[in-house]
Amino acid sequence: MEKQIKFRNPVIQINKKSLMTALFLVLTLATFSQQATVQSPNNKVSVALLCQQNREIGNWFLQVYYCGEGKTSEVISRIDLGISREDQDFSKELKFLKVGKPLFINEQYIMPHGKRSECKNSANELVICFENPSKAKFNLIIRAYNDGVAFRYEFPEKEGKFMVKEELTAYSITDSTKRWLQKYDYGGESLYDSMNDAGIQQNWGYPALFNSNNNSCWYLIHESDIHRSYSATKLSNIDKASSYKVEFPDAIEGAGSVLPTISLPWKSPWRVIILGSLADIVESTLVDDVSTPSTLTNSDWIKPGVASWNYWSHNHGTKDFKVVCEFADLAAEMEWPYTLLDWEWDQMGNGGNLEDALKYIHSIGVKPLMWYNSGASKWVPNTPRDRMLTHKSRVEEFAKLEKLGVAGVKVDFFLSGTQDMIKFYLDILEDAAQYNIMVNFHGCIVPRGWQRTYPHLMSYEAVRGAEWYNNGPEFTTSAPIHNNTLPYTRNVVGSMDYTPVTFTNSQYPHITSYGHELALSVVFESGIRHMADRPEGFYELPDEPKTFLKEVPSAWDDTKLLDGYPGSFTVIARRKGTDWYIGGINAETREKNKKLTFGFLPEGTKYKLTLIADGKHDKEFSIRHLVVDKNSEIEVKMLRRGGFAASLKPIN
Repeated sequence: MEKQIKFRNPVIQINKKSLMTALFLVLTLATFSQQATVQSPNNKVSVALLCQQNREIGNWFLQVYYCGEGKTSEVISRIDLGISREDQDFSKELKFLKVGKPLFINEQYIMPHGKRSECKNSANELVICFENPSKAKFNLIIRAYNDGVAFRYEFPEKEGKFMVKEELTAYSITDSTKRWLQKYDYGGESLYDSMNDAGIQQNWGYPALFNSNNNSCWYLIHESDIHRSYSATKLSNIDKASSYKVEFPDAIEGAGSVLPTISLPWKSPWRVIILGSLADIVESTLVDDVSTPSTLTNSDWIKPGVASWNYWSHNHGTKDFKVVCEFADLAAEMEWPYTLLDWEWDQMGNGGNLEDALKYIHSIGVKPLMWYNSGASKWVPNTPRDRMLTHKSRVEEFAKLEKLGVAGVKVDFFLSGTQDMIKFYLDILEDAAQYNIMVNFHGCIVPRGWQRTYPHLMSYEAVRGAEWYNNGPEFTTSAPIHNNTLPYTRNVVGSMDYTPVTFTNSQYPHITSYGHELALSVVFESGIRHMADRPEGFYELPDEPKTFLKEVPSAWDDTKLLDGYPGSFTVIARRKGTDWYIGGINAETREKNKKLTFGFLPEGTKYKLTLIADGKHDKEFSIRHLVVDKNSEIEVKMLRRGGFAASLKPIN
């Protein structure tokens, strides 16, 4: 029996145990209706393929189901399928040919940074084969995971090059479904809006969060594993309010044609739906799981960590040698490995130039990171510009940086997701890897699983982060709710360079408490975490929060959502080694008392808990030292727009 199953991919493992799991794959083939159903290994998630015409030829769609609290419910009633190429259509009158043999995918991999170090790509997979009226072949690949569904399209024929006119994938969302959606923009820096229906019709960015009508299941729609033969996409319900259709980027974004050109054989990016409880959403690594494995043979040089950053407090700070040295000193004092030289380092003066700054930074045991304008947007003149634009210029620059001991680059102002821009992103990553240079993208698309393929990609912006305190008064009032929406949306799908933790004020003030700001160092995940405040903001802290910020990791072995609700409050625990860190933030305009439990701790081990919570007012801390174990409970008070942070270290 085992010998009859052919391996489709070297990462797929089939054995007798796997075949027992594959029995959960149910195939029902009727005379006038053909349907395939794939169930997850734990039987909680299932996806069914149906024909609109109830026969073997027609328009095909998916339905998604979830079994929670002992009952199975329909989560998404219809996902329309198909692609239209310039030469022919693959969405209508598709003839069902066959269902391939079920495969159990079981792969384990290691991530050097992210929400979890040991990850598992485990799912049941079916390949359904169709042909269109012209007898051209078209496959649909469906996977059911314990925490979601993924599907992609395949053109299996061996040759041909075609432009894709349209992708017909569309998610029908039942009215009255709660949803958290972000208006689409090129840099992913819009705020999320909470709504109960599809009353607003426009283009939306990924990821999109929904809560099913009976509140038993949450789901997050995204895409992953985009490669050079496709573009990033967005969602749009402009044509039909209740249907969120996949659309290509806008023409205004430039950077080549908005319509991708593909070469056969070809597979599309994965369409990903993370689903389950709210904790399942937050803790999921599904976007990385479905992505192409790492291209690196050696990743020992990839070192997550914290960086000091002068832009938030001194917009043109890197032009000033003395400011650069002050922030390098901050990194050394706080025991952070990095300091970032942001834009205009090529114009540095006031006592020294770039070479002087790099020499000083290295002399105090800190490693420099350096900013670059990608050069992709002609209307953005910020310097240094164009050094990342071509392979020749990149290689020359990366070779210089390697000799200068520069650990990584921050590349900014892409502002597009077209196919040509996707190629540009990946070219930068591949060239940087040759010189052991870590990468942070800004002014960019949201993560699409590249951190697994290119683990030296440490973070992305694609978020309205703390720099927006420089841009206008709006962020002052929107930040508390926004901060409590990101853990359930944007930060689910990949590292997020929000540049958190500000105790002083930038051009516009923050109204979050000191406890809230401290907690962001845990609540938000980023492989390189740029601490945004000026030096005195950290130097003047009491010993406990200062020590906390010296020790809090930037890469995690595990992540747990302990409690929360989008836009309201969040309590997240993350583990590094045997130590745990907890961050809790409140968006509400009233105090919130939370019972903190520790069921995630191992049995029989006691921990020293350092709890740094809100004090009597928003600029004061209340600090407690306790001994806790798995069965302990403590009460924590969060002020309005407040928060808390905690560390747990085992007592030997």
